[in-house]
Amino acid sequence: MLKKITYGLIALVVVMQFIRPTRNEAAGPFEKNITKQFPMNTEVEAALQKSCYDCHSNQTKYPWYSMVQPLGWWLQHHVNEGKEHLNFHEFLSYTPKKQDHKLEEIEEAVRDGWMPLDSYSWIHKDAVLNEKEKTAIIAWVKESRQKIQPSDKNLDGKEEKAEEDHHE
Repeated sequence: MLKKITYGLIALVVVMQFIRPTRNEAAGPFEKNITKQFPMNTEVEAALQKSCYDCHSNQTKYPWYSMVQPLGWWLQHHVNEGKEHLNFHEFLSYTPKKQDHKLEEIEEAVRDGWMPLDSYSWIHKDAVLNEKEKTAIIAWVKESRQKIQPSDKNLDGKEEKAEEDHHE
């Protein structure tokens, strides 16, 4: 009986390897990329790419273990959730009010250290931001938020309000 269960589990694991999630590897150019309206210097761009873009863009760099199921499913779910909350490549599709809110959240996440997530930085040690990178990102966020018109920040759309309530 134990032998049959073991063979069954092995067969299940093998079959799982053939069920792969859709990968987040879009080819650019990205017309709604945040940098088109909010340019960043190379230091900020490099810091965001190494610490944020795997989960918050349309181009994830997958580690080798993403090919092993169910790890690949878990990683893809994590990426999909990250993109749902913030996608740097789709940033300009957000309303100005939402852009301002997302920039504010980036500043809070960097300042308070809750991004990148511990579960990501345990494996990706280089994703941990140093103080110089944090300072540069926060300065860029403050500069970027000033480019959004105050009248645009106060627009109150029903769809946007419902979406913000859903994410908070």
